[in-house]
Amino acid sequence: MNILRLLSPIWVALGLAACGQSTGPSVNTPQEPAAAASAPVVKQEIALVMKTLTNPFFVEMEKGARRAEQELGVNLVVKTAAQETSIEQQIQLVEDLTAAKVNAIVIAPGDSQRLIPALKKARDAGISIVNVDNRLDPDAIQQAGMAPIPFISVDNEAGAYKAGQFLAKGVTTPTEAAILEGIRSADNAKQRATGARRALLENPHIKLVASETANWKIDEAYTVTQQMFSAHPKIKLLFASNDIMAIGALKYLQKSGLQGVRVAGFDALNEALAEIRNKRMVATVDQQAAEQGYQGVALALRLTQGSSVPSVTTIDTRLITADTLN
Repeated sequence: MNILRLLSPIWVALGLAACGQSTGPSVNTPQEPAAAASAPVVKQEIALVMKTLTNPFFVEMEKGARRAEQELGVNLVVKTAAQETSIEQQIQLVEDLTAAKVNAIVIAPGDSQRLIPALKKARDAGISIVNVDNRLDPDAIQQAGMAPIPFISVDNEAGAYKAGQFLAKGVTTPTEAAILEGIRSADNAKQRATGARRALLENPHIKLVASETANWKIDEAYTVTQQMFSAHPKIKLLFASNDIMAIGALKYLQKSGLQGVRVAGFDALNEALAEIRNKRMVATVDQQAAEQGYQGVALALRLTQGSSVPSVTTIDTRLITADTLN
């Protein structure tokens, strides 16, 4: 028997096995699963529409909104009109943001009624709405067929009442007083004038001889103050519904050399605080503009996420006088 013939098939089989050509079942080595591609995080786009940036109050409001942008991870778009009386421009801004399909609009409206039709279009387009600072007219909102809009602000009447009380404190002889009002169609202007008037007239020695609008403006306040003092030169107490108007009034008083007039404002702007330190103003009201901006963005984000939010969020006011300043 030829032994090589017997070994040949064995060597062939071994050679084939060595070359990986086994006829046995194949075994697949388990592979690590491919990492799933992470979906990009889509940030909610929230617009803040303010009256103007010429008033430092709204500069502070934007600062608060920017802080919310960083902390809450949203994209903030800030839009402002040229002046606080530029209502048509604000309406156009809302319409532009509606066309741009932002997720939410936080608005400090210059007028409590005229913005409502544009805001209804925005909400009908699926955009969430939050109202800050000046309240939109609830009756006008209902008449437009809209659900209530969440509102964030201070109790303007209560804040102005504090300032009016401080002006009236210690008055024991007949004294004339006056009020510089904001835009009369704005709810916050109405509330501040009401609060100040109530506080002043609680003192039986005080007579309110003038209450005129200066439309939140410094130059207009200068002119209106001049007119009021021309008609009533014995005015000794003056409440201005914002600090900008208070500063306009002070400019007139300083230029005319009138002394002994106690002036109070509203907003706690740095310029007003400086006037209090210099004893040219007696008080102002801090309504925490930055906090209003922050909370406006925070509530808007919650709305875009389908969460419920309070119908009204009230932020505390603080009366600032020379005694409370650091």
